[in-house]
Amino acid sequence: MNHQKMISLLTLILLSAGFNQKVLAAEEWEFEVTPYIFGSALSGTAGIKGVEADLDMSFSDILENLDGGFMGLFTARQGRWKYNFEAVYFKLKTDDTKSISGPGGRLTADGALEVSTQMNIYQAGLGYAWIEGTTSVDLIAALRNTNIDLDADLNITATPSITFEDNSLSASISEGWTDLVVGARATHTISENVDLVGYFDVGAGDSDLTYQLLAGVNWEFSEGYYAKVAYRVLDWDYEDNGFKWDMQADGALLGLGIRF
Repeated sequence: MNHQKMISLLTLILLSAGFNQKVLAAEEWEFEVTPYIFGSALSGTAGIKGVEADLDMSFSDILENLDGGFMGLFTARQGRWKYNFEAVYFKLKTDDTKSISGPGGRLTADGALEVSTQMNIYQAGLGYAWIEGTTSVDLIAALRNTNIDLDADLNITATPSITFEDNSLSASISEGWTDLVVGARATHTISENVDLVGYFDVGAGDSDLTYQLLAGVNWEFSEGYYAKVAYRVLDWDYEDNGFKWDMQADGALLGLGIRF
């Protein structure tokens, strides 16, 4: 599914809802900004120009090799409708490879491949409050755009000889893709200031599959201010143009929600 088709489909979802403009005009807007930290591990397979590497990085590994990062979520709500935009950016450098494979065979050796990765994730979504009450459920449709800049350097002299497709020891690639995801967000109030939260989405498009899971707690510790703690899983399965990104990020999420 190309970008134009996915954008058209998301637009159709919005238009086909047929919500009443007069009713919405009477509803007040509510906004929330949430900067957060996603303390994730990263594991899976990354491939570039004929060479694939198995990566397995803990959060401490990522923190040690992190060159920079930013993560934030903006949400706007009017009546039953919610609109959100999320941005994730980080840049890291690692040689924590478990094994690599290429035209010359497969080799297991820590540090055989040094990888520098810059990742940008943007997600724009539309939600509708399907159920409201002590337990609330929002239905979600969103576009998830992922962009990866990958630089790789082989650090091996062993047999079998492994090189990139052009017989070099270094390679770079920039790749981006967009997926349409659908899912739901559930909130259950357990006290005046504490909510349990669950979220999932799944979809595809340019990638074969992507999905996300989250389970956590929101605590309003002061009026309009929310401490957010959750466990999050974000998974991609993408392969095209000599590039492979079959990876999963999972770990704790800590955020501060500011509602106004």
